[in-house]
Amino acid sequence: VQLQASGGRLVQTGGSLRLSCAASGRTFSNQIMGWCRQAPGKEREFVAAINWSRGTTVYADSLKGRFTISRDNAKNTVYLQMNSLKPEDTAVYLCAILQGWGSTRGDYWGKGTQVTVSS
Repeated sequence: VQLQASGGRLVQTGGSLRLSCAASGRTFSNQIMGWCRQAPGKEREFVAAINWSRGTTVYADSLKGRFTISRDNAKNTVYLQMNSLKPEDTAVYLCAILQGWGSTRGDYWGKGTQVTVSS
């Protein structure tokens, strides 16, 4: 399984970004695909997850309303739309096949993409 995250960059406070995670190597039916993030000196944090087949979504409480996770089954890609970005959103964003809803443990991880929000 390979997960390739992309889309991270420097953005100003209040801006938006869409991250992508392209998955390959197997079928993902009924898997929980998700995003976590890790800022320097902090623990890994759950961001959002989606059931690959059903499209059910779960978000970290603190991010509801600003972040939206979605998937394109035909492209084997999961997206994370991030709006109204804040400096505290600065982190490396990692996509993964998660072990459960809200989990920061995964069976497979991508390399991550850096998001930096300037104040």
